[in-house]
Amino acid sequence: MPTETAPAGDHTELVYQCRLPLSTQTLTFVTRLLGAHLKKIRSRWRKLPTGRIAVIVLAALRHDQRLADLAGGNHVSRTTVDRWLKEMINLLAAKAPRLERVLAKIARKGGSVVLLDGSLIPTQRRTCLPIRRRWSAKRKRHGLLVIALTDVKGRLLWTSTARPARGSEISACRHDDLVGRLREAGLAAIADLGFVGLDDDTGDPAVITGYKRPKGKQLPPPKKLVNQLIAAERAVCEHAFAHLKNWRVLTRLRLDVKWATRLVRALMILTQHEIAR
Repeated sequence: MPTETAPAGDHTELVYQCRLPLSTQTLTFVTRLLGAHLKKIRSRWRKLPTGRIAVIVLAALRHDQRLADLAGGNHVSRTTVDRWLKEMINLLAAKAPRLERVLAKIARKGGSVVLLDGSLIPTQRRTCLPIRRRWSAKRKRHGLLVIALTDVKGRLLWTSTARPARGSEISACRHDDLVGRLREAGLAAIADLGFVGLDDDTGDPAVITGYKRPKGKQLPPPKKLVNQLIAAERAVCEHAFAHLKNWRVLTRLRLDVKWATRLVRALMILTQHEIAR
């Protein structure tokens, strides 16, 4: 016997409130940065005030909120939100310092050591040949590799260009001539075992790493102690990457990969303002 069901009612868009776990200092910084940019380009008006635009952009970066959802809740188009997001990424990334200036500033302040590490930014999986270069055999996923420097307190100082994860961390550092620039600044970098072999100068290395355990053998106690001391010093570097990845937009990058470098540098600037409050 056939049954009849009542038709669904009219479609209604529901809007809900969501907490954004960021400080007022970060929101003020982004709002002022956007306001100064609009004044510089003599923009006559925007569909929303600069404060609302800043909140929308921060929600997209912090929560990885869908742009269409943010657009519908604020009565603007998705393309408008996308334009605001990319505009703010460009403004923030432009404030990221260059490697030479970062190292020179540390040297002027009397510093002697920085912390070096790499991290993978997951990306969406594709099947074409250029995307296969983003497959990381080490982490068994597609992504982009980013190298970062932090100070001894775990504050992010510099991030490299986002490169395909198929390459190694050593290759990425050699592409930026990191060892040569560290020597020019009179600094040394502490890194994990993934950077063993980056610096060939064993007498006066610019990159300090631990000892790898030989296959089928055990490390002697002195070398184990060295590894423990290096791991203790590098703990704050791991915390720095954890703060950076609190921005959930890095959980799986959906933007075009050409925006990856600017996105990471923009998030570095936001992270610096957020954890320095």
